[in-house]
Amino acid sequence: MGTDRKTKRVYASIRRLLQKMSEKDQVMVLSLVVGVFCGLASVVLKVSIEWIHHILTSWFDGDFDYNFLYLLYPGIGMLLSMLFVRYVIKDNIGHGVTKVLLAVSKNESRIRPHNMWSSIVASSVTIGFGGSVGAEAPIVYTGAAIGSNIGRKMGLSYKNITILLGCGAAGAVAGIFKAPLAGVLFTLEILLFNISMSSILPLLLSTVSATVVSYLFLGDSLPFECTLSPFTMRNIPFYMLLGLFCAVCSVYFTRTTLWIEDRIRSWEGPFKRWFISAACLGLLIFLFPPLYGEGYDSLSVLLNGGEITFENRTILGFFMDTPWTVPLFFLLILLLKVFSMSFTNAGGGVGGTFGPTLFVGAVAGFVLARTVNLVLAGTGMSVPEQNSVLVGMAGLMAGVMQAPMTAIFLIAEISGGYDLLVPLILTSTISFGATRIVEQYSIYTKRIAKKGELLTHDSDQAVLTLLKTSDLIETDFTPVKIDATLGELVEAVSDSTRNIFPVLDARKHFQGYVSLEDIRKDMFKKDMYDTMHVYNYMKSSPAYVYIDEKMDSVMKKFEKTDAWNLPVVDHYRTYLGFVSKSKIFSAYRNQLKEVSHD
Repeated sequence: MGTDRKTKRVYASIRRLLQKMSEKDQVMVLSLVVGVFCGLASVVLKVSIEWIHHILTSWFDGDFDYNFLYLLYPGIGMLLSMLFVRYVIKDNIGHGVTKVLLAVSKNESRIRPHNMWSSIVASSVTIGFGGSVGAEAPIVYTGAAIGSNIGRKMGLSYKNITILLGCGAAGAVAGIFKAPLAGVLFTLEILLFNISMSSILPLLLSTVSATVVSYLFLGDSLPFECTLSPFTMRNIPFYMLLGLFCAVCSVYFTRTTLWIEDRIRSWEGPFKRWFISAACLGLLIFLFPPLYGEGYDSLSVLLNGGEITFENRTILGFFMDTPWTVPLFFLLILLLKVFSMSFTNAGGGVGGTFGPTLFVGAVAGFVLARTVNLVLAGTGMSVPEQNSVLVGMAGLMAGVMQAPMTAIFLIAEISGGYDLLVPLILTSTISFGATRIVEQYSIYTKRIAKKGELLTHDSDQAVLTLLKTSDLIETDFTPVKIDATLGELVEAVSDSTRNIFPVLDARKHFQGYVSLEDIRKDMFKKDMYDTMHVYNYMKSSPAYVYIDEKMDSVMKKFEKTDAWNLPVVDHYRTYLGFVSKSKIFSAYRNQLKEVSHD
């Protein structure tokens, strides 16, 4: 209790200090604070994963016999993570990037406080034990939660909480990859639907501070150091081909991932899902060791042209005795990485698709380059495989995440491969464009777009997404019974300030409405008060609005019917009130001011 009081006093003191500043200055200061905390969170996550991995595998001596532990480790990590989430957190913390998007669109950018640490714990155990997922989405969720909760504690508005949420996500990406520019671009392309140039400065401050913290604790080495060959113009056709191949892989990655996860989660019983998923994942990793964990060790070999051998590591090692079986083996890894990732997430583990996207892209680049080199063998022509691995990472990111700018600059930053900007841009652009023809949404947005809960860079659509029908219902209309007399209706008119009267039956189901204009000619004829009834004047509504209906659907009904007011009902047609165009337009203007970051 004493600690809580001290914490509250500290918050109060900081809040009083910040209140002396302008609103923009508050956000600037807090963006630096958010960046520092996100950098520290990134360090904790990386060190935790590496520490658990080291404890479990450091005593392996390369003997194939130890590979049998790969059958058990991932399942144990998934089980521990599932129990932690199910019985300690009691909240769904998977698919972090999608959760951040939903927080912005559906929850006023508010994220629960436990997300500042719970994703780190769960994903460290999942990945450290060998779960075939990435740490990037959990750290993005963690960073966004840090920004959101700091903004809330300081009493900021929705607009500024959203900016700090974006700063947290950007700082998390910058901290985990030591890539400040990529962090900013990730937030602009994927998370924040509408942001002005003046709001980019807090994002930059957050990413730079997070990157500095990461360098201080983890050293100045690049996350993906590699040996590259100079870019030559004659390889442009190959990079164009690689872009198309990455587009095909992106569509496969997105659709297969969502399909597998949906199928597994349709099974009843969390322990049944865990057992089957753990068994399948363990078998895949036993046969294909690069699927273990994030798989970045294997990428290091591919990026530096190291010798590719799996002797004494898998019973399939004999499969790579001939030149053509090497790309075939890695093609199987490419196809099965999606399965291993989906088994991990759907079976109870916590991790993201960001890391697996990089892994699959790298393998795609290697497979295509090795295949082309085998075809061209003896001609004196070849393509650089290390370059292809690196460019393939960007190509798949651009297709799966539909964020080409993030893909281009992230890969350049994490590898130092700025000399390959031309192929990075070319491959990423082709992959993004070709994927977009088939898949309109990214792997992060496809599910929520189907539900109408996705914010876009279209301001009109974004504002409509934020508006909730339930918040716009007007309930000051006086209802009348369908069999009420004209006299009773006139009495209701005298007590009402509105000119529309909803007509209800005995179960309060909406039957129609009567307007003041409809009864004006008879309302002073007292001889008709007992002979005429409400049903003699009632009109049917041209359309109904449902309590949970999306606002863009409501607006389409107004446009189609040319009505000014429409009744709101539940799915049993119980009357709840009316929604009007004027109320929607007023709420639209207010919401537009809120989401504007000028």
